Amino acid sequence: MFKILNIVLLEPEIPANTGNIGRTCVITGSKLHLIRPLGFQIDDKSIKRAGMDYWNSIDLYVWDSWDQFIKENANKRLFFATTKTENKYSDMTYQENDFFIFGPESRGIPVSILKENPDTCITIPMKHHPQARSLNLSNSVSVVLYEALRQLDFKGL
Repeated sequence: MFKILNIVLLEPEIPANTGNIGRTCVITGSKLHLIRPLGFQIDDKSIKRAGMDYWNSIDLYVWDSWDQFIKENANKRLFFATTKTENKYSDMTYQENDFFIFGPESRGIPVSILKENPDTCITIPMKHHPQARSLNLSNSVSVVLYEALRQLDFKGL
């Protein structure tokens, strides 16, 4: 199957989120990249349950560290999902083979990485609430991924 976009989870912590994101990657023809350390085992039952029978169909890449990922993908277009920017995800122009990086559920992408990439930081506009700092990770991935796919005229779907 044609793979058009890349979803990157930097140090994901919650297996159900990763499973749901994996399922989304399968049905959209996207690649899933996981960057260690992971908060779970890749063969964890909860990932398989969340990903259902899709888990074995995921085009999965596992990286030992952020440094390894960056070294291997230095010349790629990377977008960083964060609540710490004013750049709306919907105002960017996406291309085939773009990478969308999402940080750990509890803390997001490290500020040091965001500061190195201010022009490609993106956010999903949302109302700030004291008990809910952002959308669920798997929901955020879907919102951004489907905007990129829409811009690419849903190529491959």
